[in-house]
Amino acid sequence: MVRGIKEQDALDTPQQGVVLVVEPLLPQRIRRPSDALRFLLTLLALAAVVLMALALQRTLNGLETDVQAGTGRAPALLSAVSGLLGGVAVLVVPVAFAVERVFHRDGMRVAQGLIAAILALLIAYTLDEWLVTAGPAELVQLLTGSRDVEPLNSVLTPAIAYATAVRMSRRPQWRALMWTALALDVLALFTATKVTALGVILTYLVGMAVGFGTLYGIGSANTRPPGSAVLAALRRLGFSPVSARRVEDDSSGSRRYLIGLADQRRMDVTVLDRDRQVAGIVYRLWRRLRLNTETRRRAIRSLRAELEREALMAYAAQAAGASLPRLLGTSEIGTEAAMLAYEHIDSRPVQDLSDDDFDDELLAQLWGQVRLLHAHRLAHRHLTGESIQVDTAGQVFLVDARSGEIAAGDLLLRLDIAQLLTYLATRVGPERSVKSAAAVLGADALAGALPLLQRIALSRDTRTAARKDRELLPAIREHIVALKPQVAVEEVRLERFRPRTLVTIIAGALAVYFLLSQLSKINLVSVVTTANWAWTGVALVTAAASYLAAAIMLRGFVPEPLPLGRTVLAQFAGSFVKLVAPAAVGGVAINTRYLQKRGIPPGPAVASVGASQLVGLASHILLLLFFGYVTGTQAAPSLTPSRGLLIALLSVAVLFLIVLAVRPLRRMLTTRVRAMFSGVIPRLLDVVQSPRKILEGVSGTLLLTVAFVTCLTACVRAFGGDLNFTTVAIVFLAGNAIGSAAPTPGGLGAVEASLSLGLTVAGLPGTVATSAVLLFRLLTFWLPVLPGWASFAYLQRHDAI
Repeated sequence: MVRGIKEQDALDTPQQGVVLVVEPLLPQRIRRPSDALRFLLTLLALAAVVLMALALQRTLNGLETDVQAGTGRAPALLSAVSGLLGGVAVLVVPVAFAVERVFHRDGMRVAQGLIAAILALLIAYTLDEWLVTAGPAELVQLLTGSRDVEPLNSVLTPAIAYATAVRMSRRPQWRALMWTALALDVLALFTATKVTALGVILTYLVGMAVGFGTLYGIGSANTRPPGSAVLAALRRLGFSPVSARRVEDDSSGSRRYLIGLADQRRMDVTVLDRDRQVAGIVYRLWRRLRLNTETRRRAIRSLRAELEREALMAYAAQAAGASLPRLLGTSEIGTEAAMLAYEHIDSRPVQDLSDDDFDDELLAQLWGQVRLLHAHRLAHRHLTGESIQVDTAGQVFLVDARSGEIAAGDLLLRLDIAQLLTYLATRVGPERSVKSAAAVLGADALAGALPLLQRIALSRDTRTAARKDRELLPAIREHIVALKPQVAVEEVRLERFRPRTLVTIIAGALAVYFLLSQLSKINLVSVVTTANWAWTGVALVTAAASYLAAAIMLRGFVPEPLPLGRTVLAQFAGSFVKLVAPAAVGGVAINTRYLQKRGIPPGPAVASVGASQLVGLASHILLLLFFGYVTGTQAAPSLTPSRGLLIALLSVAVLFLIVLAVRPLRRMLTTRVRAMFSGVIPRLLDVVQSPRKILEGVSGTLLLTVAFVTCLTACVRAFGGDLNFTTVAIVFLAGNAIGSAAPTPGGLGAVEASLSLGLTVAGLPGTVATSAVLLFRLLTFWLPVLPGWASFAYLQRHDAI
């Protein structure tokens, strides 16, 4: 719906007439991103407080004792007065505020506060009932102190939710009254031992969470200034607008207006609304946390800081002679918005052009603008198809300077080049993109941007395009290297960490928690002392033999000769790397590096390791099916597979069909498999030509599995367990598969859980199964760490890895 707003500012004169602002009807209520952010932060604080309370129970109990002792010494008169005044004030202050707002015709705010109070009351009652009847005993004890106390106070929670939902914090006098009332009431509750310290903290956080959630759910009154206010601000700057029309918002979601002036000129006005300053804050915070200091941007800026930043960048670009729309003026619009007025240029973004429109002249102009900016140490930082525009005469203009940097360092300038190279490569191909840049900037500038051709360095849309076309960035690198073959590329690390690393850390922490909870049920001293030393010795010998088997397996899939001794040391070094890398990653990385240091090119080295992994995977599956089949036929004279094996096979088949049916899962699976096993078949064909290599590779694969199964069987026998070899083999093969898929270092936690569960299901008592698994992991995961570190250091010292 479009309407004309016939509002005239007090500064209007009869000669100016009435200016119609054509814009969509602004909504009366909006959901502010800041309220959603505060709601999420309050929930995070709530979870953090609960976890810290459970982890620091003794400290909290001591604090509770001190608080109770301190408030218990309060004079009886003070306790009585605070109880009377606090109890009354907590109810009277919200009512008085509601009356005041109703007189000011702001009843919607009062209704919003009442809704928040009712929701908070219901939530407090529900949480109290759940905690008392079914909640964790430790948390209930901390919240109630083993007394007849409400875990969450059913009076304070609604009061806090009400005060939050009506934004009482923005009214200093009312805020002071409310805080005084809450403080008196809390003091009275402490002196009467009706609350606990943790209960007060959680009551406050729950009330705030309900208040912010209500604010975001219902929405707040729209305080964004309308178009008429924009015109009034322009008149104060000395302009004479005669027409105004709202156009499409910019890439940041800021409003834009096309203004016609009395002197036949036109201008573009960008309005920065205060409530839009935190839009996309979660993404920006994630980028700020993930990227290094030099590349990250501030996640939150004030309205004035945003205005000054864009204006300064626009003035600096004009001084540099770059083709940006000229900034004509800036102004605040009340306290809720600000505006920037630019000269209007009839242009369209290059993202709307066809690929054929990108001729050599256009590309040369584009890189010429980048050269002008960089010559004056200005970084645009958002060179995308939307911020690059072409006017009717074919002249290139850059817009959206809000993200730019003045006095930029070399890294930011190189990031600009990497971004524009990649974007243009998506439109005209990597070769033309690189050639057009080299013609203007020179090969040296492109060589400097080479290490920054990383997806994380690109804008969101360009990063998505590069993710879809995985050959895009490598192709750009190849063309740059062709221009500058002798370039020395110094690696630039932009990321503090990768998301996969964060997942590994979290999974590792959960695994450690799981292990500690299991170990707390078992006396480790008794595990070591009660184990049968003869079977423990057998387990130790077979665990050591597994490293010899792994070395033989690797040698079998490498046509080139490998020394057995150093190859065994490389396997021990892999056991050390497993402490910080998932089980399926650490060994692969070490072996690949080892082969490269032996003079094998990177491609064949990766293919050799991939071949060993592929054959190992096939052997793993075949052995699992074989032992499952044998287990199912041991108790029956007919050669009929067990029901459990059939169920397992059907489950795997259903899971496989689901992965194939879901396109994102299918793409992820094929990408991973292609990356892991690309070039494997030609490498296997090289191996097949040598019968000795085939025998070595297959025997090493089988010996590796037999060594681990024998080790686990010996660990079971060491604690008096009695399971046959085939059953233990099934348990190990299934548990090892789960451990390889787990993102934790060395499959920590996942392997222990799966092996313990498998042995228990197979018929071992729980304590025996857990003890056997702990001994097995001690011999195969923890004990090899020291020799693995020594092997790693030795191979590094001799430049072997």
